[in-house]
Amino acid sequence: MATATAPGKIILVGEHAVVYGRPAIAAPVWQRVATATIEPAAPGDGCSLHARDVELDIHLRTARDDEPLAVVTRLALAQLGIEQEPDWRIKLHSEIPIASGLGSGAALSTALVRAIFRQLGREAEPAQVSSLVYESERFYHGAPSGIDNTVVAYGQPIWFVKGREIEPFTPSVPLTIAIADSGVRSPTKATVGDVRRAWQREPARYESIFDAIGELVCAARRAMEVGDLPALGQLFDANQTLLESLDVSSETLHRLVAAARRAGALGAKLSGGGRGGNVIALVEEDAVDAVSGALYTSGAQQVIVTRIGAEAR
Repeated sequence: MATATAPGKIILVGEHAVVYGRPAIAAPVWQRVATATIEPAAPGDGCSLHARDVELDIHLRTARDDEPLAVVTRLALAQLGIEQEPDWRIKLHSEIPIASGLGSGAALSTALVRAIFRQLGREAEPAQVSSLVYESERFYHGAPSGIDNTVVAYGQPIWFVKGREIEPFTPSVPLTIAIADSGVRSPTKATVGDVRRAWQREPARYESIFDAIGELVCAARRAMEVGDLPALGQLFDANQTLLESLDVSSETLHRLVAAARRAGALGAKLSGGGRGGNVIALVEEDAVDAVSGALYTSGAQQVIVTRIGAEAR
């Protein structure tokens, strides 16, 4: 039996614009993971996949060509030179909320790829995993930047520009982030598609917004490099304003952002596709309880506190 895990993820700054070639900074969230376990099946049964969290029970030989987890399974087996379908029962479980901006699809696929490699006596390199998982991300996101599969496969904070070599990146001082789940599911594919259609209608306007987000991400990196957390918080707020101009926020997210700021967060913004999913707030340690409480009072379904650059998994 082989088992593998993979973390969730948050985008600190730069979502949506990253699809159009601007930089973004993302980090793993090890407090919520996806797990894949492979058990032997009876001879001749072939390979089946079971993921209770997404109501998936399929057999590999009859799965649709556009089913993401079947796609990544077939690709991983092909890369390992396995031509005959193995007799496996693959169980998948995720603690990561679905369609919430925390990279649930990438995490499930990453755990699956790693478990397949381990079951065959191999360890997959992060670049291998990321490349395979990207193919499944296309079914979740439509036109993904590649940031989700990259940060989840590498399991560390990254500076990401589409089409360029990834750059691991760690802030000079630890960041404490409160992640508030709005409870509103919002598939990233839908918001990415809406932004793309708006960009096609008004390319000049949207390119200027993407440029502004790209400049903000560069400023955020500088703030992290020198440990200027108040400046970083202001950049979170500015990024939220720009995301609102892309029409990917919502009243629910506005309420959570405002609650975090009132309770003492240095800055707050949506993270991921938007219109639902998560809000992230940059907080100082002595404000964690107050900000978390305010987020719950304002309707957050759960609040995860993660520290970036401060602790291992």
